[in-house]
Amino acid sequence: MKSAMLGVLASIVVVAAAACEKKPAASGDASKKGVPPATKPITLAVIPKGTTHVFWKSVETGVKQAGSDLGVTIIWKGPLVENDRAQQIQLVEQFVTEGVSGIVLAPLDKQALVGPVKAAGAKKIPVVIFDSALEGAGDGAGDFAAFVATNNRAAGRMGGEYLVKSIGGRGNVLLLRYLVGSASTDERESGFLDAARAQSEIKVISDNQYAGPTPDEAKAKALNMIDQVKEAHGVFCPNESSTFGMLLALRQEQLIGRVKLVGFDSSPPLLAALRAGEIEALVVQNPRRMGYLAVESLVKHLRGEPVEPTIDTGAVLVTKENIDSEEVKKILE
Repeated sequence: MKSAMLGVLASIVVVAAAACEKKPAASGDASKKGVPPATKPITLAVIPKGTTHVFWKSVETGVKQAGSDLGVTIIWKGPLVENDRAQQIQLVEQFVTEGVSGIVLAPLDKQALVGPVKAAGAKKIPVVIFDSALEGAGDGAGDFAAFVATNNRAAGRMGGEYLVKSIGGRGNVLLLRYLVGSASTDERESGFLDAARAQSEIKVISDNQYAGPTPDEAKAKALNMIDQVKEAHGVFCPNESSTFGMLLALRQEQLIGRVKLVGFDSSPPLLAALRAGEIEALVVQNPRRMGYLAVESLVKHLRGEPVEPTIDTGAVLVTKENIDSEEVKKILE
């Protein structure tokens, strides 16, 4: 009888031990079982220079795709037009006060946004600068997690070299600048001038006029300097709105064909003009990729993953001859 009881007790011990082995791990032991601990929800504020140009709408597509792919919340908000520095500063300050996880910013002015970004850093809110540089961005400075943009000087040089070639390597060229303080277009303008001034038979007859933030203002500026435009064999414009404004002025003054135009960025009207031979070439960025990589870089930083301090998103020269190539179609689609 005694031996039978001992046998029953031994069986109970074995069953109990087995049950303990099969018991699920407590939530506090999840990491020990190979299950990653829950990550803190991430909310990013993405502040473009403006929200009306086709370029920014494409950037928004890339930004929101990255948010979806990476499982983060995106707040997309920017000034209506690209000269409202006060509103962009206000937006940065607003999101810092709200305590978002991080900010992705395309600064309208390379100096005016320095203070607000430093304030974000002081609140432990990391910032990725994209599209257009801020003073210190891309040089490893602590205020920025990364700088994501086209190599704008190289892209401007690409446009300048093509314009010089299109007018036969000799003659007058004109630069219609964009806005004072815009680092991205400053670099494109400098790249264009590098290319033009490298040729002894090219003369830059104007490089100190600014188009303003809208196509209408750019057209008005081009018409105000139409005598100089008529003297030029070629014109370079450094962004979507300045290119479209110049195109409208050339049409109005019946200068299409006489004055060759190389512009920057794309939109349906600009691409139609390129196909029609009204524009010689467009230097085109990859705005969706830029938006995606800017968000991805900040998410990696927040999750403790390594991030390259400077990321070049690339640019291509689009002409009537290559507009239907696979490389170009992938960027324009």
